[in-house]
Amino acid sequence: MGFFKRLFSKRTDNAIANLTQQQHREQFPQKYKTVHMTVDEQLINAKDAQGVIEPLWWSVSIYDGEAQYQEDLKPFTKPQRYVFAIQWYVAEVNNGGHYQFFDNSTGIVWEDAMRGFEAIGAQKNADILKAYADRMGGNPSKDREKRQEQLENIDPSLADSDDLDKMFYESEADMTDLLHTYIRENANNFIFSGKVTVPISR
Repeated sequence: MGFFKRLFSKRTDNAIANLTQQQHREQFPQKYKTVHMTVDEQLINAKDAQGVIEPLWWSVSIYDGEAQYQEDLKPFTKPQRYVFAIQWYVAEVNNGGHYQFFDNSTGIVWEDAMRGFEAIGAQKNADILKAYADRMGGNPSKDREKRQEQLENIDPSLADSDDLDKMFYESEADMTDLLHTYIRENANNFIFSGKVTVPISR
């Protein structure tokens, strides 16, 4: 699904709906604004992981394929990349479980999220994520359609992710503490001051 359709769902023009994020910015500049974002020590110490990675939230597309995802991440550090992926994973699993995480565009971040959990010391969470990846053959595709095919091929007795979802929910508080500690201990990797393009509807 194109970026435009995700942000402005009332429009039905398929040509517009299938534009990538970058294409839409170029063709409809009036729908965007450039803002200055700052991630400083005060924010880093505020235990606000989402605020810390907000520049990535608006700059990195998870919807337009792996090549675009990797390109968008180039200006950012590995710790930023890890926290960005973890935040997407946490949001999706809390919303609809591991099956939904892999079924949606968010599944593209699965490996970064797993490596991120390892980096912050949340090995239990890395193992939970890997367990569902193993049900999909061990290497879920970064391409959404191929990943959905992998989901369809899971043994029906293993497709339900309730067991792993429960394990995640029970470990989330400890994982969140580890995440905040990781951000503070790697503060220099999260400092940001620059311009970011965001939708006017934000």
